[in-house]
Amino acid sequence: MKTSAKFAVTLIAGLAAFSAQAQTPEPQTIKIGFLRSYEPVLALSALNIPPESIGVDGADLAIADNNTTGQFMGQTFELSVSTHKPGEDVGPAMQELLDAGNNFILTDLSAADTLKVADMAKGAGATILNAGATDDSLRDENCRANMLHTAPSRSMLTDALAQYLMWKQWRNWVLVAGEHEPDQQFAEAMKNSATKFGGNILEERIFEDAGGARATDSGQAQVQRQIPVFMQGLPDHDVVLVADESEVFGTYIPWHTWIPRPVAGTSGLVPASWHPASEQWGGAQIQNRFEKAAGRRMQPRDMQAWTAVRIVGEAASRTNSADPEVIIDFIKGADFSIAAFKGQRLTFRDWNWQLRQPVLLGDELSVVSASPQEGFLHQATELDTLGVDRPESTCKL
Repeated sequence: MKTSAKFAVTLIAGLAAFSAQAQTPEPQTIKIGFLRSYEPVLALSALNIPPESIGVDGADLAIADNNTTGQFMGQTFELSVSTHKPGEDVGPAMQELLDAGNNFILTDLSAADTLKVADMAKGAGATILNAGATDDSLRDENCRANMLHTAPSRSMLTDALAQYLMWKQWRNWVLVAGEHEPDQQFAEAMKNSATKFGGNILEERIFEDAGGARATDSGQAQVQRQIPVFMQGLPDHDVVLVADESEVFGTYIPWHTWIPRPVAGTSGLVPASWHPASEQWGGAQIQNRFEKAAGRRMQPRDMQAWTAVRIVGEAASRTNSADPEVIIDFIKGADFSIAAFKGQRLTFRDWNWQLRQPVLLGDELSVVSASPQEGFLHQATELDTLGVDRPESTCKL
């Protein structure tokens, strides 16, 4: 009798151990690389100098979020960050990430470097998650089947701003642009948005970059005298549009115009994927967690990186797979969506792999509005009123 009881106990213990083992998923590791360029740069306002950890803090928070879910499914997410100075060759760093088994590469690079690493990734079967470059060319003539975009395009940003100005019935604009290439690209996108939504750009002016130290005491006096003169003689208008991604003059336009007018674009009312003050749609939750981890408020590039890493985590958990092909197929499928604290679930456009998303419009202190605006309709989703729609796309995947 004692032998039988002992056998029964042993059998039950063995079955319990077998059951526990059967229920424990095989450990899976998903490696994500982050290739970025960063160099401290001067800005017209010290508040506009991006922190060294910009983007990385967002990706780190997303890795923690992925691992919170992953622990129940036997999945572990690892992030490898590679930072280089702008202008340096990104090829060797990219190859190191690929050699280390990172099948998903998050990028915060120039358009040219983003395109270069996307072509390198194609040969290795890896996927690029562009969380930095806003250039429309990466979504059009230079699109790639293995390149997804969580950063909004410039046309999405300017469309969002144009919709709000038209909703306000502020239809007449003047455009002041810098002479550098990014400034001109933003200005061109703004002109296209004006044509798309019926805004009137009455006059364009170019602000030449003459250098100088405008942040000094004498420089401030110079700004107060010279900027209003530069803005003198414009036709009657509702809004001043600024295109100054290069940080040469734009910060000085508000409060220095010749006549009192609101300012929007890269200064004043600015369109972006995120705003440090955003707390709607559950945003307070992620802001608090981010601030606790990073010691600062969440910036747009942090949110774009967070979203990219979460996309991989969401797909991995929903497919219960670490296979890169399974994950990317699901991301590109009709059933995929991602929640990103913007009031609705976000999906990818299958004609250029741009993430559909609302664009927040904010000043230095608060969120003023979010586009798409009420009344701008679309046959599929109002989010596709922002940026290049399917019929206009030149992307050939």
